[in-house]
Amino acid sequence: MEATNTANRYQTIAAIATASGMAGIGIIRLSGPDALAIAGRLFQNHSLQDHQHARLHLARIINTDGSILDEVLVAVFRAPHSYTGEDLIEINAHGSSFILTEILHRLFEAGAEPAQPGEFTQRAFLNGKMDLSQAEAVADLIHSTNAVQHRYAINQMKGGIRDQIARLRGKLVDFASLIELELDFSEEDVEFANRDQLLKLLTEIQQRINQLLNSFELGEAVRHGIHTVIAGKPNAGKSTLLNALLGEERAIVSDIPGTTRDTIEEQLNIHGIVFRLVDTAGIRATDDTIEAFGVQRTLRSIERSSILVYVADIREVNGESLSNELASIVQEGQEVVLVANKSDLYPDINVSSLSISLVKPENIIPLSALQGTGLDSLRSKLFELASHRHTLQEFSVLINARHRAILARAREALQAVEAGLLSGLQTDLVAQSLREGIYELGQVSGEVSSDELLGNIFGKFCIGK
Repeated sequence: MEATNTANRYQTIAAIATASGMAGIGIIRLSGPDALAIAGRLFQNHSLQDHQHARLHLARIINTDGSILDEVLVAVFRAPHSYTGEDLIEINAHGSSFILTEILHRLFEAGAEPAQPGEFTQRAFLNGKMDLSQAEAVADLIHSTNAVQHRYAINQMKGGIRDQIARLRGKLVDFASLIELELDFSEEDVEFANRDQLLKLLTEIQQRINQLLNSFELGEAVRHGIHTVIAGKPNAGKSTLLNALLGEERAIVSDIPGTTRDTIEEQLNIHGIVFRLVDTAGIRATDDTIEAFGVQRTLRSIERSSILVYVADIREVNGESLSNELASIVQEGQEVVLVANKSDLYPDINVSSLSISLVKPENIIPLSALQGTGLDSLRSKLFELASHRHTLQEFSVLINARHRAILARAREALQAVEAGLLSGLQTDLVAQSLREGIYELGQVSGEVSSDELLGNIFGKFCIGK
């Protein structure tokens, strides 16, 4: 979508705001300076001018032959107290695609223009109802599929990272003003900006930027699910465990070692947190070319995972061999859960007495993948590990790829400022890098933006939002 220009902002736009398909209710939105007049033309002997703000009113839409097209509920939101900041009308009709399309066409005949994808939210941004990061959070909220995604989207809509960055940017602007003042009095050789204080501020801001950039991996987990790999030796019960967790026969199970030769990925939702479960080929040395390729893919998948669920025969849990196996594949910072499988066959083995390097005792879960016993304990453990990470970083997680790119560029500019100050670089050159850093940080909220950027962001929205 091309960005809405100044002229287009004075047009009244209309669109169906609800998803396509049959439903009990469908909503049509109308926003712009002529919204009241255009919508009023749909109703005979029924003016919207006197309707109370944010109240529902019953009205009939009449066909040219006097028959009723539909009885609808009409909500009037007057500028500036609306989602878009303009006069906005919402028509709640029955969800027939025929009815909704007919109403929409009548609005077009009455003078409305078709809304572009995201144009309602874009107008909200242009009219100062929200900043750019909040507008992006609207899209995240619409596409949220679990409780964690929803929580992060709501946090972003409330300010989230935007407020943190705005405070840091404000401090930089103050220093930049002093440096610009120095440039105005360059012939008098005066210094208004304390360099030591500026260096301290730069360190503070860069540390915060680094924290946010490092959190992007967790942000990706929020969007796409926590990458969780099920690994182990051939015939350890990995595929059986995947099927048991999913409650369906997703992976082929066989007594023949090496049956699983490629990764199988499925989603598992545990109390609102999504896990991307990956069933992998058994880890072992093999002369079979195809199986060896599968093992290599397993190792690469383990390297990228946040949580490793290692499945082993309960009789092998206390062995040195297993410790060595884990030591060769576990990544730094990776959460490891050891599933002591086939516990139903060996009930006398007490896992509390078992010990294995790289695995916390509380992360050893006795389980029978075949019988389904112990699955609740495993689900609880996965939820616990994920919840801990989300709780610790709930309000400091970067989930937007655009924000990540902005912060990376801002960091580079601020590093140049720091290097310039330490090397005694001319003030005008330091000031230029400082301006670049301030400019980049301003792009998070949209304090500085371009039509191309706005078009790219809002063009990804659904029509009617």
